[in-house]
Amino acid sequence: MFRTAITVAALCLAPTVYAKTITVDAGEGAQERLQEALILAEPGDIVMLGAGRFDLTDGLSLDVDDVTVKGAGMDASVLSFAGQLGAGEGLLVTSDNVTLRDFAIEDSKGDGIKSKGADQIIYHALRIEWTGGPKATNGAYGIYPVDSKNVLVQDSMVRGASDAGIYVGQSDNIIVRRNTVTENVAGIEIENSYNAEVTENLATKNTGGILIFDLPNLPQMGGHSVLVARNAVIGNNTDNFAPEGNIVAEVPAGTGVMVMANLDVHVVENALINNSTAAVFVVAYTQKFDDPNYDPTARNVLITKNIYSGFGFAPDIPGGPMLAQAFGGNLPAVVYDGLGKGFVLADDIPALDLGLTQVGQSVTEAKPKLYDRPAALPVQALKPITLPAEMEARLK
Repeated sequence: MFRTAITVAALCLAPTVYAKTITVDAGEGAQERLQEALILAEPGDIVMLGAGRFDLTDGLSLDVDDVTVKGAGMDASVLSFAGQLGAGEGLLVTSDNVTLRDFAIEDSKGDGIKSKGADQIIYHALRIEWTGGPKATNGAYGIYPVDSKNVLVQDSMVRGASDAGIYVGQSDNIIVRRNTVTENVAGIEIENSYNAEVTENLATKNTGGILIFDLPNLPQMGGHSVLVARNAVIGNNTDNFAPEGNIVAEVPAGTGVMVMANLDVHVVENALINNSTAAVFVVAYTQKFDDPNYDPTARNVLITKNIYSGFGFAPDIPGGPMLAQAFGGNLPAVVYDGLGKGFVLADDIPALDLGLTQVGQSVTEAKPKLYDRPAALPVQALKPITLPAEMEARLK
């Protein structure tokens, strides 16, 4: 009884902590006022960006858990980094349970928004843009969560990234949905990640629309279980403008969906329209590597129920024009290197088997032929991605 009384008294005397809204308006001193708000925010707080243009000269950072950064709309609250003095990202987040929504970042010297080790992060209704259009000097990534569990990227727009508009790397349990990516090298890239759904996005005027990659010598490898479904992948024919040496600098212009060195990838019910190299490109990683645990081939790739139109009319691969002539002027919609296991093309559409026999061979060594469909192979359904309920609740 005595202990209970002490406990109740202690609770009554303890200070009550209420979540608060910290409003930051555009105008003079915005750099200092906004960064101070991000530093002083406490769990549960909302940092509210007023309508207007915030002219910033340095990157911003957030390392407090359970904070929302919210603007008045992706065209109303604009964080401009055109005058940024350093080369870093516009905003760096290193805390969990963060929601970023309803604002824009323009012309950052580095990545637009990067989150590292930030679990249960939400990117919603954001605009990340390099306003001068495609340039090698633009930042590499627009929306860039890495090393995270439970990632949601939705209803956002990214334009002009010199690597990938939306890039999710070395993460697990991911949903990327209803975004528009345009005039990037890669529109959307899922790299070295597990369990992802890329659905209902518009990828247009990129070099490659949607890329599913796995690379060697990274802390997390063995990318697997990715659903690419109900996306519009249209006219991704922009010349590759990635800085030389980047892995995406090797992506052929005119690539709709590209799967490289990944396991259990399903490409389903997409509209694949007017991609000049291929609607779907399934290949192994071809560069030298020294990691004995890395499998460079694409395995268990299912392609089914897609809509195809306008493909292979200007293939951007070695010997591409000659190959296209051999197949009547256009490459087939689907191009497969012939390596890996479990490739299943269920659509009634021609496919090109490059006939490569070992990893690392150049396309110039191909022995191309029309893909000869084997007898039906069993395909295991992917498990639907479920995010924690509290993440969806944060958007209400």
